[in-house]
Amino acid sequence: MFHGSMVALVTPMYEDGRLDFESLDRLIEFHVENKTDAIIAVGTTGESATLDEEEHCATIKRTVKTAAGRIPVIAGTGSNSTKEAINLTRCAMEAGADACLLVTPYYNKPTQEGLYLHYRAVAEAVGIPQILYNVPGRTAVDMLPETVARLAELPNIIGIKEATGNLERAKKILELCGDKIDVYSGDDATAMDLILSGAKGDISVTANVAPRAMHDMCAAALQGDKARAQRINEPLMSLHKNLFLEANPIPVKWALYEMGLIRSGIRLPMTVLSEQHHEAVRQALKQANIL
Repeated sequence: MFHGSMVALVTPMYEDGRLDFESLDRLIEFHVENKTDAIIAVGTTGESATLDEEEHCATIKRTVKTAAGRIPVIAGTGSNSTKEAINLTRCAMEAGADACLLVTPYYNKPTQEGLYLHYRAVAEAVGIPQILYNVPGRTAVDMLPETVARLAELPNIIGIKEATGNLERAKKILELCGDKIDVYSGDDATAMDLILSGAKGDISVTANVAPRAMHDMCAAALQGDKARAQRINEPLMSLHKNLFLEANPIPVKWALYEMGLIRSGIRLPMTVLSEQHHEAVRQALKQANIL
């Protein structure tokens, strides 16, 4: 249902941490103009962990309203509470989102059976298309390919964002699930290779600052044009690396501020990018012909 470069959009904020919807509107227009294939609202990059439920729903609603059908909106609605995940997913469906992205329940470390029952409960409670999201480096829980294959049998589970950066892991999911669900990269550095191996796109941090290049790279890889995809991807490699010098979204929010697209606001416990990393991120932007 969703193919190509899908931006894991930041949530703009004022310096005091209040949500900045005017800047959010500008970012959405920026992505429409630059051919981004879908917007992920209030995912990890969107600081979902520090937005309360009211703010979370309000941000999804504003994103859907501003996108106005010109670009698909996938709402981040995962939680380590199954009840809260259901509530957020229902809110996203009522707001008009096209799908939801649900991270594995973090911190409480459920079993594989617990993961299956969690996702099944959300899928059965809310009929909107849903994308699984596995990022064990942040959640302390790893959803195994066999569990993904079980969940792929549920009709409204349509994809998985596999963010381990392990190509063999993703290929195993492709093998087990076939065409039952789409696989998306959640790791910009390996996204091109994964798409060339059969994935349908990249849910991307880099796309925040280089949307047209990420769209073009994903399009070339989806067409099987490895040489063109490599040519586009090479200048982006420093961004893929340096946007993670500190925990996401610290570097990418600073980069967008440096580009003049948002204010510098970020919400505690996240902090503004350390000065020692400014030049590395700035040079990555220059290498990608952004500054």
